[in-house]
Amino acid sequence: MATNVEVTKNESENSMSVLRRFTKRVQGAGILPRVRSLRYKTRNLSPNTRKKRAIKKITRRKEVDLLIKLGKMTEKTR
Repeated sequence: MATNVEVTKNESENSMSVLRRFTKRVQGAGILPRVRSLRYKTRNLSPNTRKKRAIKKITRRKEVDLLIKLGKMTEKTR
């Protein structure tokens, strides 16, 4: 959803007042809260990617357990 905010400069108006009017219009349109809410949003991973990650995590966990069992790696305590 694109919301365009347009401000034209009047004849006897300086650039600071045009900028001030523009920022007021942007605030009034509610663009800033929407952009800030989308700023850190990440897209959802596809089911295939989630499955691959899960498989990779499980195999890595098995490797680490084996290394701990053989004494080649120390177990981290939480």
